[in-house]
Amino acid sequence: MINEFRRARRRKAADTIMVTDAMTERVVGHIGNLSESGMLLIASEALVDDALYQLQFALPDGAGKSAMVEVGAHLLWMDRASAPGQAWIGFRFIAIAPKHRIHLQKWIEAPGGHYE
Repeated sequence: MINEFRRARRRKAADTIMVTDAMTERVVGHIGNLSESGMLLIASEALVDDALYQLQFALPDGAGKSAMVEVGAHLLWMDRASAPGQAWIGFRFIAIAPKHRIHLQKWIEAPGGHYE
């Protein structure tokens, strides 16, 4: 049995949360899971291994609205998904504005989340 240790709790995305490349304004995929330090992206666009990206996504705020979160992220790894044209991609966040970090923390800790 492998004991995996992650520093940050990862919340699964129950709904589809689309992720956009802020530089190209193209949707690159959707979130599989999300933590304060990174995310699993289910990518529908080809991305470059070991590259830096500026990504944005809208998280629900619990009041029926959503707030945009923008992060600077480093692509750490990629693996082909079972669906044609998709890949699983692991990102580590390297920059996030304080107000975006607060919203991200609230979403991760909100009641009803499922964690990995």
